[in-house]
Amino acid sequence: MDFTPTPEKLLPDLTPREELVLLARTLWREGYNDHLAGHITINCGDGTLWCNPWMMTWDEIRPRDVIRIDLDGNVVEGDWPVPPGIPLHLELHKVRPEVQVAMHNHPLYGTVWSNLREVPPIYDQSSSLGGGTLVLVDEYGGAVDDSGAARSAVLAMGGADLALLAGHGVFVLGANVRAVHQRAVALEQRCQRAWHVRVAGGAVETPLPDWFLARVAQSDGTRFAGFWEAMARAELRADPTLLDDRS
Repeated sequence: MDFTPTPEKLLPDLTPREELVLLARTLWREGYNDHLAGHITINCGDGTLWCNPWMMTWDEIRPRDVIRIDLDGNVVEGDWPVPPGIPLHLELHKVRPEVQVAMHNHPLYGTVWSNLREVPPIYDQSSSLGGGTLVLVDEYGGAVDDSGAARSAVLAMGGADLALLAGHGVFVLGANVRAVHQRAVALEQRCQRAWHVRVAGGAVETPLPDWFLARVAQSDGTRFAGFWEAMARAELRADPTLLDDRS
């Protein structure tokens, strides 16, 4: 029996607010759960951004809690304050207006490698999913609630899609929520597996062939069809009322 998956078969139509909430909740389960830390922005294309609010953890926010802010960090829609570290995202969207979705947090293994100031090798296929270029921003310029430090970090990234921010955490960019989810999951798995291999004493210089790494690096983060949708459905099963406040 031929089955061609389509968005309406995998997930209901989602608003940007709903996508942001599902991204936050799915990534919380993947280890992006440093208490109140972390920011997600979705570019509205009109000089404003959807953003998760301050004072709420990623596993408790609901679509009605998502705020809309301008590129100066002012709330233009919503009832919650802006996260203190949002200058990182504001500077990113100013410097790279083509970026649609951005996510910053402090997952355990990604933060370990950022503290080591090393880019971990890719040891397995799943750790490569999502593609893109990962760079190390190896100078800690201060907390990203300062626009100067935030802009320096963004400029140091260049055109990269993912970054380890020394002494801080990770930054993941993509053309849509699906891409950021895939890249973020693969990044933390890459960091975890590489750490496990290192402490087991089994590190090798070239864990996967160059031709394979070159091929997967070209991915835009959307080629693993159904992965994001499956994880989003898991969140909807865990909280069947999550989309009840749809308007």
